[in-house]
Amino acid sequence: MKRIDLEAVIPPEQAGLRLDRALAALFPDYSRTRLTQWVREGQATVDGAVLRPRDPVRGGETVRIAAEAAEEVTDRPQAIPLSIVYEDEAMLVIDKPPGLVVHPAAGNREGTLLNALLHHAPELAGVPRAGIVHRLDKETSGLLVVARGIEAQKRLVDALREREIGREYLAVVQGVFTAGGTVEAAIGRHPVDRKRMAVTEGGRHAVTHYRIEARYRSHTLLRVVLETGRTHQIRVHMAHIRHPIVGDPVYGGRMRTPPGAEPELVEALHAFRRQALHAARLTLAHPVTGEEMRFEAPMPADMRALVAALERDAR
Repeated sequence: MKRIDLEAVIPPEQAGLRLDRALAALFPDYSRTRLTQWVREGQATVDGAVLRPRDPVRGGETVRIAAEAAEEVTDRPQAIPLSIVYEDEAMLVIDKPPGLVVHPAAGNREGTLLNALLHHAPELAGVPRAGIVHRLDKETSGLLVVARGIEAQKRLVDALREREIGREYLAVVQGVFTAGGTVEAAIGRHPVDRKRMAVTEGGRHAVTHYRIEARYRSHTLLRVVLETGRTHQIRVHMAHIRHPIVGDPVYGGRMRTPPGAEPELVEALHAFRRQALHAARLTLAHPVTGEEMRFEAPMPADMRALVAALERDAR
């Protein structure tokens, strides 16, 4: 359990605000949900009195929070190797391999990145989602950031929401592009298959930018930049413009090989059983110092081999 002790005076300009809104403004390092919970549990007082989250404040009152932050994570630590690109007291940057699930879920309760993080840094049991700020699909490789404390996580989550964290991916897609571009199409649950996402009128706004890294005879290596972060966004948008990601088992459709392709390339394409998608670059402001930071991770071996086969075929 982690002890939280906070104190502040509500400024006059907040007069009339609900208590939970006032607390969110006073203590921006903590989520409004967590602050509301402390109010309801009587761990937050206003001039010594316990109020309700919806009660208005007058301004000038002294707010005190004396709370115990219970462990947020109940999953067990596991000694799973981690590729750590960067680590300090506030955060970690991980290069996730393909095949590693990020969060435990039905059918994947153990052997996940979260289990590995709890073993590497046991204090993450006191941070929601063990500090994980954003996800990658199981079969997508590359960089993601993990906060080592509640305050750092709040700042990084806010930065992600405000589009202040840059995420760039490398993707091998079917078909040859002549130029880069942007896909702007709302994404929501597929109307029939609820396990899939799709471009839908009632979906959430989603924007994906892409530019050409290399062209091959029937494929393209793209550098993709996320402006928004919807579930399966790159995979759905690439399939929507009829350039699905090679190997994508959900959105990839039928595998196509170039006419006259060498047996080596045919074998490489058919053997690639995951989406050829890699989170290659991450840029962010450090959650404590504010320093601008940039991280890069090379493509994993299987994706490098696929690209090499495409290059040889193109020659």
